[in-house]
Amino acid sequence: MATVALSSLSHGAGCGCKLPAAELLPIVAGLPASEDPRLLVGSATGDDAAVYRLSDELALVQTVDFFTPIVDDPYDFGRIAAANAISDVYAMGGAPLTALNLVAFPLERLGAEVLSAVLAGGMDLAAEAGCTVVGGHSIDDAEPKYGMAVTGTVDPRRMLTNAAARPGDALVLTKPLGVGAITTAHKRGLASARELARAVAVMSALNAGAAREALQARASAATDVTGFGLLGHLHSLALHSGVAARLESAAIPRIDGVDRLLESEQAISGGTRRNLAYAHSFTSFAPELPARERWLACDATTSGGLLVAIAPERAGDVAGTRIGSVVEGVPGTVVVV
Repeated sequence: MATVALSSLSHGAGCGCKLPAAELLPIVAGLPASEDPRLLVGSATGDDAAVYRLSDELALVQTVDFFTPIVDDPYDFGRIAAANAISDVYAMGGAPLTALNLVAFPLERLGAEVLSAVLAGGMDLAAEAGCTVVGGHSIDDAEPKYGMAVTGTVDPRRMLTNAAARPGDALVLTKPLGVGAITTAHKRGLASARELARAVAVMSALNAGAAREALQARASAATDVTGFGLLGHLHSLALHSGVAARLESAAIPRIDGVDRLLESEQAISGGTRRNLAYAHSFTSFAPELPARERWLACDATTSGGLLVAIAPERAGDVAGTRIGSVVEGVPGTVVVV
């Protein structure tokens, strides 16, 4: 294996390398909207994946996601990137079928063995999801990048979207937060190997079970939490559902050790800083809220859990933590207490 640490070659870690939401969303909003009636979910609502109807009972779910290394181990990098890409299908209530690899890689510098390990990690994770890797595309690039274009299916009568949350719904988060802080701190020598291992385990975990439970419990809406942080993705869900939201910061699940790390500015990634700056445009924070809680709610997450809006009496049917509720108010606004 190459002795070069993969994360040292990336300008931003994992989903933290996304273009800032405040700058990207107006660009996407300015694009012409599709008039194809078979397109059930497109870019208009900023959802996790597109949904294209084939029949009354069957629709395609299509998504693409790739990013720069968030860890140094190439096999783990492959697993995390695959889990992150496949998660978008689960967020729509779909089942993944096939995937295409997306590879940008400095082959001459890092060698074939490292790339082989990245691809093996992706294939093994996809196999765990019952998803077949059918090919891909690669380019030479000084900065490594890996991900997948994933196709799945969903029953359009039962699909999940980010645009149907209802006032009174409970908000359930199915994975703990903090992977951005841990990976950033580890890169700067502040997080332990044990803390990094916890983050890798969270990022490599599939959201298949959470999606299945959300469907069975007739959840109103869902999205997965990735690079724009919990607040960024909750804002999108609330905005497109025409509702507001209230979060209980103390209830937000976090990986062990994250609170300690967030006391240091060295654990705050550039993506997280941009997320908090963006969140101030739609979020009201309780004045007494510690800074670490604000950072956690904006942590630039890679391969996070599902954020599910669901009738409160069914909230316990989805394995996760109840962190707040959907309320009436200015669409897209969030109160954090």
